[in-house]
Order: sequence, then structure tokens, then C-alpha cells
Amino acid sequence: VQLQASGGGLVQAGGSLRLSCAASGRTVSRYGMGWFRQAPGKEREFVAAIRWNSGSTYYGGSMQGRFTISRDSAKNTVYLQMNSLKPDDTAVYYCAAAPPGTIASSYRSIQAYNYWGQGTLVTVSS
Repeated sequence: VQLQASGGGLVQAGGSLRLSCAASGRTVSRYGMGWFRQAPGKEREFVAAIRWNSGSTYYGGSMQGRFTISRDSAKNTVYLQMNSLKPDDTAVYYCAAAPPGTIASSYRSIQAYNYWGQGTLVTVSS
């Protein structure tokens, strides 16, 4: 599976961005898809995940209510809609794919994912 993340950029605090992650190489209809982020000097942090076949979603604590993960099966693409952005949201955002059979409780763990995109930079100015 190859993952191509896009949609990052510079936005003012309070603004919105939508990130996209296009999957290729095989269908990801049985995968779990996740978004993580990594700010300078910090560890990679879980943002959100979606179980593709059921549409069940999972969020990191500070993102709940502001971020929405979704997928488009026709486009083999997962999205991350980010609203009410804060300067603390500044980071490189990575999409990742967890193989079929991964239990949902593992989606928050980096180790659950065996495919990663290249990352897209989100900068939120104050």
C-alpha cells in the first residue's frame, strides 16, 4: 500500500483545513486508516482513525469535536477535516494504514500501522 498525504498549509488560528490521504497499490477496504502528527521535538501523536469497512471512528483526546475523519471508498481516500485550529495543532501530519484484523483498541498505537505516508505540514499561526 502506498499512501500520499496532501492538504497541509498555513492557516490562522480558528481556521480550517482538510487533509487527504490517497491509497494506492491495493484497496484498503479492510484496513484501519489513521492520522498521526508530530510537532518539532515531540513524539508522534495519535490524531484519529477509521475502520474502513464499518466507518467506526476514533479520536485523540484534544481533537475530539474539532477534527473529523472520513473515507471515500470510490476514491480510496481518507480525509481529516480540521476545524477551530490552534497553534498547538502545528505539526507534520501523517496518514497510516493498519492491516486487516487489527483490533480497534490498537489504532492509537504507532506499532499497529505498517504503511505510512510521507507527511504533510500544517502550520497554525496565532
